Formats: sequence, structure tokens, C-alpha cells
Amino acid sequence: MNQQTTRCYWASHGTERERIYHDTEWGIPNHDDAHLFEMLLLEGAQAGLSWATILNKRAAFREHYDAFNPEQIACWDDKKIQQLMNEPSIIRNRLKIQSAIDNARAFLAITEQTGRFSDYIWQFVNGEPIINHWTTHADLPAYSDKSEQMAKTLRQAGFKFVGKTICYAYMQAVGMVNDHTTDCFRHIQCQN
Repeated sequence: MNQQTTRCYWASHGTERERIYHDTEWGIPNHDDAHLFEMLLLEGAQAGLSWATILNKRAAFREHYDAFNPEQIACWDDKKIQQLMNEPSIIRNRLKIQSAIDNARAFLAITEQTGRFSDYIWQFVNGEPIINHWTTHADLPAYSDKSEQMAKTLRQAGFKFVGKTICYAYMQAVGMVNDHTTDCFRHIQCQN
């Protein structure tokens, strides 16, 4: 990629890992249930921390969170929680670890009812990405009416660490919302 390529502010001023994530993943509409579940857990783990921290620990999360397999995570017990609390390569927060278990159980309940989590989660944008046209990083909102509705619905379904701001970041991450600024080379690419 050309050094002069214009990216979203956060990616152009971030780490190399953030630039790669921005260029290859962030904002791309994704309907894969495994990826959607992984991102839901990572966004929850990020609460109060920087996304760079989560990206730096993503491989460790995959290893210690059973490759984000919801069936396995739903069965974690106190022994597994304690193991994770002693693992320095991940975020060691008991509430966030417990939320992974709660979220796995809620995820499995939804997929049992609907068949696909993708169909359930994409309902909040009527199955189509919202294409925003922000010109600067400062224009991006922290949440939206849709993320607020998503947060409320997910909490009612038993999910944890799914506030309106986390849900909005999730929507951006999985391409439900295209929040690449209009000068970013990915803005157009993520519309196709």
C-alpha cells in the first residue's frame, strides 16, 4: 500500500496492526456467525481499553477462548475462569470473562431459535449496511439510535457488555455501518 494512501484518522495515526485491521477487516459487511461472535466478545473485552490493546491480544484471546467456539465457552466453569484470570496474555477481568460465558449461551439460544446469528444481528439495519458520509474523524458518533436499540434487545436476550457505544463499535467493525471517512480509500471499497 502506498505511503500516501489516505486512511481514516485512527488508522493513519495508529499502530501497524491497526492499519492492517483497518485495511483488511474494519467496515467490511460480514455475515459469518463465527466472526460475528468473535467480534462481539472482543468489543465487550475492549470496554474501557483501547482497540490497539485488543488487537495486540487477539491471538491470545483466540488461543485461550477456545477459538471463540460458543459451544465450548458456554460450558466454562469456575476452574476455567480462574485459569483465565491467571493468564497475562488476555484481559483478566472476571466480569468480562463471565460475560463471554453469558454471551455464548445467549448466542446459542438465538441461533437455535433463528438458525443464524447473522440474520438476527443484521435485522437492526434491515439487512443492509448503513453508508455514512463523514468527512472527518470528529464527525463519527459514539452511538446511534440503532445501536441503542441493538443494545437494549441484546441485553434482554441475556448478553452482557453490550451497551450502545459497544454495539456501535461492533456495527462499525462488522460492516453494519460504513464509518470510513469519505477521504479514506476504504470508504468506497466497503460499499461493494
